[in-house]
Amino acid sequence: QVRMEESGGGSTQAGGALRLSCEATGYIYCGHAMSWYRQVVGKEERDFVSGIDANGTVTYADSVKGRFTISQDDSKKTLYPQMNDLEHDDTAMYYCKMAIWFPPGGHCIPGWGQGIQVTVSP
Repeated sequence: QVRMEESGGGSTQAGGALRLSCEATGYIYCGHAMSWYRQVVGKEERDFVSGIDANGTVTYADSVKGRFTISQDDSKKTLYPQMNDLEHDDTAMYYCKMAIWFPPGGHCIPGWGQGIQVTVSP
């Protein structure tokens, strides 16, 4: 079963930089598309940040374009968001997302990491 191990994050001041990592372990049944979402305090939904699809196409949310850059290792099992010029509004819990295999019935469902806190002081 695929597991997502998240690392990085922490706190910094506005204008600083952080790098996150999401490593997928185990056998990948459902493709190599990976993405990052974030959830801020007071919101129930997780907002898309950036991701890469199975074809290698990278997308970014408008709020992070020009500041965040994501890359994937050669094995396509690790996703690295480089977050530059961080803003206070970037403060959130960041979650890695990818499709995982659901044994009952046998199909792919969204899988989430446990989340990493990113805090940016004004």
